[in-house]
Amino acid sequence: MTKTYRTRTSLVHGGTVRSQFGETSEAMFLTSGYVYETMEAAERRFKNEEPGFVYSRFSNPTVRMFEERMALLEGAEDARATASGMAAVTAAILCQLKAGDHILASQALFGSCRFIVEDLAPRYGITSTLVDGRDLAAWKAAIRPNTKVVFLESPSNPTLEVIDIRAVAEIAHSVGAKLIVDNVFATPVLQKPLQLGADIVVYSATKHIDGQGRCLGGVVLSTKQWIDENLANYLRQTGPSISPFNAWIMLKSLETLDLRIREHARNGEAVARFLEGHGKIARVFYPGLPSHPQHELAMKQMEMGGNIVAFEVKGGKEAAFRFANALRVVKISNNLGDAKSLITHPATTTHQRLTPEQRAALGINDGMLRLSVGLEDGQDLIEDIEAALGRA
Repeated sequence: MTKTYRTRTSLVHGGTVRSQFGETSEAMFLTSGYVYETMEAAERRFKNEEPGFVYSRFSNPTVRMFEERMALLEGAEDARATASGMAAVTAAILCQLKAGDHILASQALFGSCRFIVEDLAPRYGITSTLVDGRDLAAWKAAIRPNTKVVFLESPSNPTLEVIDIRAVAEIAHSVGAKLIVDNVFATPVLQKPLQLGADIVVYSATKHIDGQGRCLGGVVLSTKQWIDENLANYLRQTGPSISPFNAWIMLKSLETLDLRIREHARNGEAVARFLEGHGKIARVFYPGLPSHPQHELAMKQMEMGGNIVAFEVKGGKEAAFRFANALRVVKISNNLGDAKSLITHPATTTHQRLTPEQRAALGINDGMLRLSVGLEDGQDLIEDIEAALGRA
């Protein structure tokens, strides 16, 4: 595709490479290795003197189609796919660091992301600092001359804090650091961090990009230069490679991503508005609601509020469990971004490794639930939630 097309067209056609058979659906190349015409050709391929594939741990035709389509969607120069979202986060952070470097991150992170920043990196002599991501003064106070990576989620998991990406990017760039944004909750349809000043964007493709709970995957997107100089060799040597089968699933899912995300978000807003007016709900966290503390900022950075709604049930853990157990359409799961609506209790699942004090600092209490609103009929979802609140 030489012309620059709009999003939905790019999601259907972008990055496609056809074999000699002229297939309409993109081919799935389930191969670990490749055949060369001559030994001389193999030598040239390994020396990067001629284009082509060498080994599927490094690259694969199906995986490459997925990466190129993601880059078109994100507005990035290049992308690399990984076996999972956490593989993408870990690679994006560690590929550019060495002992003596410093990571500055928002404290409102997914539990596994906090492990990478707080526990894993320091084992290799890389220090880290966590700050309240909403407080720009805290970012400025914590940045150091040896800060090489600044990392944040916006909106955050699970409290849906919204961080000023452009402002934090300026702080990071003041010392030459790279800003990595985990854009999973917003999705590439509703928010473009690279356009807001971020240097690197990461996704768990397991979530909305697959969108149907089938397989794992991750993506890192940035400039071609940064990927060539930092990420490509890290992935080649450490091997967190995505399966070509999973990449094909993701590639096909991208065809409907824009349509799905906008319907997800419409359902999400309807559910959030219903919950906000219910007497058994103490608080609702949703960027698309005017009551959200960073609503104005969210609407500057995002097209819509997304499909993740967090809320507190009055009565704490027992009431939250009774409510969730009474749901019929909505299913209990720690996953999100699925066509099916899914609910989880962060304090006992995704963020259980944090101490009670750490959870309290993030605003995660025992009555909080995180709801990933799916593609069911919105009225059926509201009726299911209403009935469960009654039974709880």
